[in-house]
Amino acid sequence: MYYPYFRGKQFELITIREMSILLAEKGFVPVIEPVRESLGSLKKTLSAVCDAGGRAIVIVNPYHGDHKEDGASITGLLQEEFSNVSNIAAGILLRNDMSSDEVISCYGQHINHHPILVHAGFTAPKELAAALENDMPGLTNIFIEDHAKLLYRKHFEHSRRILVRDGFKRQRNADYPPIEEFSELHVTYDDLGMRGFGDFLIAGDVYSESGGPAYAVAIHLTFIDPDKDNVMYIYHFV
Repeated sequence: MYYPYFRGKQFELITIREMSILLAEKGFVPVIEPVRESLGSLKKTLSAVCDAGGRAIVIVNPYHGDHKEDGASITGLLQEEFSNVSNIAAGILLRNDMSSDEVISCYGQHINHHPILVHAGFTAPKELAAALENDMPGLTNIFIEDHAKLLYRKHFEHSRRILVRDGFKRQRNADYPPIEEFSELHVTYDDLGMRGFGDFLIAGDVYSESGGPAYAVAIHLTFIDPDKDNVMYIYHFV
């Protein structure tokens, strides 16, 4: 039901690893886009997920990080270490620089790892949906909402559809308000025809390698307000 999207930095992998039992109990399925060249920590994390009886999706063609040009080592990890594991799926990231033929090729290459399509800027949904028509009933499609609006998603309406929304409004630490709305998708996804929902947690859909001392430090905490239709809000402690 819940598909949190992680960019696969060290602290994120540790989070998944340490929370693997809780994630499995709740049925949460982390989507992991590996961004570090070394895959040792990813392997440990996926093993922990498996040991806990959970599920995870690994992006085999990352858009960010060290594997941006070539995700072959990620594919190799799945084939060598998780070849007979049904709860680790290969996620194929569909960007605007991919053609339908490239998507189909990658889909076929990872057919033994229950491929899941993650739509994040792809521009030929009608063509792709036609090519995958026979597989559609058993296929899961994850849509990054900013890149896959309602008309786009309709092409895949006969599949299992998940909607991921970025509810975090990034700004300078000193400029965050005390409280603001984060998301209501967890209570409305079914009304949108989705089978599940996701977000980018309190990191947002922004990837950055930069960092350094901050003049202001912000701690972000999400919570659900039962007095406001269970909408999720976020506290910013600055």
